Amino acid sequence: MNKLLYIIVGSVALAAGLLGFYKSFYLVQPEHALYYQQPRVIKPFQLTDHQGNLFTNTQVEGQWSWVFLGYTSCPDVCPTTLQELNFIYDDLTAIAENQILLVSADPQRDTQEKLAQYIAYFNKEFIALRGDHGLLFPFARNMGLMYAITDNKNTSNAGEYLVDHSASMVLINPDGKIAAIFKPKQEIGEVPSIDGEKLISDFEKIVRLYN
Repeated sequence: MNKLLYIIVGSVALAAGLLGFYKSFYLVQPEHALYYQQPRVIKPFQLTDHQGNLFTNTQVEGQWSWVFLGYTSCPDVCPTTLQELNFIYDDLTAIAENQILLVSADPQRDTQEKLAQYIAYFNKEFIALRGDHGLLFPFARNMGLMYAITDNKNTSNAGEYLVDHSASMVLINPDGKIAAIFKPKQEIGEVPSIDGEKLISDFEKIVRLYN
């Protein structure tokens, strides 16, 4: 009986190893994203969506999720990114069920109502999230993203300031783990932007590797 059990366990381990070998060497690998062969764990978090609902790790399980930092007063990167995502959203959805998550890096000004109006302008299916800095900072760091509030001493209005934030996008797999990070194109004199065609191409490859 023990011998049979050892044989079964050994066979399962061998099959798993062969599957991993097949995925690593025979399936096409992502060309543009920083792809994690071993997905990174996401620590427990609690944010609130633009409808006032609690948004936790549970909401990023069972489908693919795209996460990026931004804020409604952003003059360039955020609207450019959201516009591009809206443009390619049908293509992404044709590959696999997914959701777009904008996480506000400016909770002081980005109220629930403001986020709801802002995100709906680009796509009513997109989700905007917020949380105070005590919740936001560790979440962003876990994602491999960064943000910082700039000094507003040189402005006439104390409520006017910019937020420096990562322009990268994080892809979370249906297990609720970080699968890849997509960095934007950065050319001198131009706004950092995500290349939609490259995003679609690598997303398809990553989904195949996952499956």
